Amino acid sequence: MRIRYATEQDGRSVKKAIVYTQDEHGITFSAVDPKAVYVVERLQSSGYETYIVGGAVRDLILGKRPKDFDIVSAASPPRIKKLFHQARIIGQRFRLVHVRFGSKIFEVSTFRSLRDGLTSNTFGTIEEDVLRRDFTLNALFYDPLKQLVVDYVGGIPDIRKKQIRAIIPLATIFSDDPVRMIRALKYAASTGFTLPLPLKWKIKQQAPLLAGISPSRLTEELFKIIHSPAAAQIVEKLVTFGVYEFLQPNATRLMKEQAAFRIRYMDSLKRISYEGFKGAPGEALAVLIEDYLEGVIQWDSEIPDQYKNTFMAARRFILPMNPPRAELDQAIRRIFKAHGIIIKKSRVSEWGRRSFSGTLNPGDAQLPPKDPPPQRPWRHIQKSENPAE
Repeated sequence: MRIRYATEQDGRSVKKAIVYTQDEHGITFSAVDPKAVYVVERLQSSGYETYIVGGAVRDLILGKRPKDFDIVSAASPPRIKKLFHQARIIGQRFRLVHVRFGSKIFEVSTFRSLRDGLTSNTFGTIEEDVLRRDFTLNALFYDPLKQLVVDYVGGIPDIRKKQIRAIIPLATIFSDDPVRMIRALKYAASTGFTLPLPLKWKIKQQAPLLAGISPSRLTEELFKIIHSPAAAQIVEKLVTFGVYEFLQPNATRLMKEQAAFRIRYMDSLKRISYEGFKGAPGEALAVLIEDYLEGVIQWDSEIPDQYKNTFMAARRFILPMNPPRAELDQAIRRIFKAHGIIIKKSRVSEWGRRSFSGTLNPGDAQLPPKDPPPQRPWRHIQKSENPAE
């Protein structure tokens, strides 16, 4: 174990970080994506301090193979882009670089500054960047060339203690970005780590802040959850802490009202972990909506506008989640196919060209009576005339 020092303005040397060697952090180099190593090597050889960072380092230490490898560097986005042929700069406020190798994309960011507070979008140093990160287990920097892990915040001891500890003060961590509550619970569920009591209390207290988060951000987080092998455990944790009702209000309400629906819903999510999902379009999303649709759809290919009505019902149910139309289309077609009904592509394309109109209210999605009148199977999903309902 080594110590990283920095020189203060008065000339004193101050301990800043602990540097762990391969024998100490235990990361298996063969588990690191070779392309990620190449990106780090290219940037370092050009004179820029560069590391693999975040969840990938956490997973490597835990002996898991990360899905994604995020990289952070002292190089600015334009300089990063110049070094890689297949790269493009994204983002408006704080620019990032996506480096592409075939179907793989590696996100490369520049160290961010604390000059204007936690919401600053200016470039800075590694010492500033680490203090902007949410939890200690995600704030480790891995140099795959030297096989060293740099730890400024006690992340490795926290991983060994199996605890999730916040870096940003509790007074501001969730008010600055409420989505961090979802991430904290997701990490706890997927790793089995514990949340300290003050952190638990803060999440329960400030969960309503999620009501102000944009549908696009909530959709992004939900897609991460339903594509996770720990989807069921994560949702259970979100429900327990009163967070899931801001992501999926209709599903949460039905789980509270009907124990049978909750059992089916959770069992469906558990299938993601043991059925070996391939990540095909609509595959995981179908699991999220199928139990609701089973209660509201009459699976009869002769019903007029069957696909259209199903699409509308599914979209109402998953509000405020707003997935791409093509993704939801694939999910619904999978469910129809499971019932022996094949939706012709021409019908899907014809309706897909027409934009959806009308207001979708989360309260509109309800389970019908056990024996709905066959002549009006869709009356329970008609648009409410009262916007407050």
